[in-house]
Amino acid sequence: MAKPKGISNKREKEKQRQKEKQEKREKMEERRANQTRGRSLDEMLAYIDEEGNITSTPPDPNKKKEFNVEDIEIGVPKMEEGKERLQEGKIDYFNGSKGFGFIVQSDGVKLFFHINQTTYPVKEGDIVTYTIERGPKGLNAMGVSKKL
Repeated sequence: MAKPKGISNKREKEKQRQKEKQEKREKMEERRANQTRGRSLDEMLAYIDEEGNITSTPPDPNKKKEFNVEDIEIGVPKMEEGKERLQEGKIDYFNGSKGFGFIVQSDGVKLFFHINQTTYPVKEGDIVTYTIERGPKGLNAMGVSKKL
């Protein structure tokens, strides 16, 4: 019978296990030596400079800017009086099966609208009133209703 290649007896296997244990111990000691736990608070802090970059040094107090809390708007900005007024235009294109269309304003600008934004059934050529809202892909007509 042929002997298997590699480690053949108990002593060599035991030496191999001891060697692996020693390597594992050395790796563990190395990790402990390079451990970041227990650092001071100043070493862990990060700051943002005037340009918005993250740095490890605190910002210059002379370059500090003061902001009024009332000027900070969180969420959608409030509409000003008279800003939301009804516009008038003509439906240039409407696809009823897909549920969208385009309205042409008097100045030639085309606005997208969806069937969910209409109050009455519409078709191409109808004169409609609407309000304008900025969407993710451009201006959209909202609250589209047929002019009576």
